Amino acid sequence: MRASHHPLAVCLALLASLIFAAQPAAAQSILRDAETEELLRDMLAPLVEASELSPGNVEVVLINDGSVNAFVAGGQAIYVHSGLLGTADTANEVQGVLAHELGHITAGHAVRFDERSKAANGISILSLLLGVGAALAGAGEAAMGVIAAGQQAAVGSFLSFNRNQEAATDLAGARYLSGAGITGKGMISFFEKLRGNEIRAGYSQADEAAYARTHPLSGDRIQVLRTLLEEDPAWNAPEDAGLQERFVRAKAKLFGYLAEPQRTLAAYPPSDTSAPARYARAYAYHKDARIDMALAETDALLAAEPDNPWFLELKGQVLLESGRAADALVPLRRATELTRAQPLVAGLLGHALIATEDKANFAEAEGVLRASVQKDRYNPFAWYQLGVVYEARGDTARARLASAEVQVMNRQYPQALANAQAAEAYLPYGSPDWIRAQDVGLEARAELERVRKRR
Repeated sequence: MRASHHPLAVCLALLASLIFAAQPAAAQSILRDAETEELLRDMLAPLVEASELSPGNVEVVLINDGSVNAFVAGGQAIYVHSGLLGTADTANEVQGVLAHELGHITAGHAVRFDERSKAANGISILSLLLGVGAALAGAGEAAMGVIAAGQQAAVGSFLSFNRNQEAATDLAGARYLSGAGITGKGMISFFEKLRGNEIRAGYSQADEAAYARTHPLSGDRIQVLRTLLEEDPAWNAPEDAGLQERFVRAKAKLFGYLAEPQRTLAAYPPSDTSAPARYARAYAYHKDARIDMALAETDALLAAEPDNPWFLELKGQVLLESGRAADALVPLRRATELTRAQPLVAGLLGHALIATEDKANFAEAEGVLRASVQKDRYNPFAWYQLGVVYEARGDTARARLASAEVQVMNRQYPQALANAQAAEAYLPYGSPDWIRAQDVGLEARAELERVRKRR
């Protein structure tokens, strides 16, 4: 993979490398992408309604890990590995997994996942929006290593509980699919796919000790589910064509972002002119510094769908990360407008405004970035860019508060505490930012105390 030497790209690489350096080498990390997150929420919504949980209270978090896995970790969050999306062939298969995991939430199951949760809470990938910047910092190679190892295993950690809990959760998932009017064919086909992977990997289906260790899906469990789901009125319900098209695109996008360009071009050759293939190739060409070819793919996508916000976002990203920040403003402003200022998209626009190095754009950047972090506080790159704006205008107190926000997300608690205290000392007493500085300081102090007690 070739690295660009444009100053902007080098700065992006440096920032990404610093954040990656703060995490363990094998740590899992959260993947942030507005399009994929919206898709997962829409997949989950009817299932949440059927489960009688409060709509909007269940979150789906995408984890950068190539293994085929999904888990819950207390509260109402479902963690889905990127490897699971790569293995699934349909949106309906993913919905089957989400329905199963909802069963864990409604049953109040608690999962031991100390190492995974620590890694998941440390946001080491800023966003898919940082595609080339992260790749230049080495994230592409690291991600490929994780994916390669995960796909070779592709078993073991998908289910987290003992067999009785899993059986009850299977039934709950089937019930939620039925209540939502969603066919259970995807649940069966995905579980069969996992079972096939386990057999190919040499896991004996008769080895009860292996079952106890890794909780694989047995033929008996699949048969129970098949009998139940085939009798359900929703069994022959058609799959959602709109969700499927969105899933295929998001899957291609994810593949193009994570895989080596050569692998992407082999999987999605230039002869394939479908939207998913162009999507994947645009990322591959961009990562390989073939900017003209990346832009040609994005322009072809936009020619077919000129108001697709995700295609506009991609074009803005390619332009921005190839040193054409001013040119990136038009597609990014339009993408921000079409998504009603979705935080990750708006954050990228703020980044582009700053990257123009035109101080006349900084006021707009501040407004965009403040709105972004108000909607989504867990976006370290938006906070970093906001800190750049504050520093440029001499607002050191708010710049230090922005630094504290980034540091607490990356578990750099001593630095976060120091910056939060410094910000609090100089911010207007009782202002929202002053209160937030107190909150960040308290969070950092509490985490430091937990570390001290563990020692």
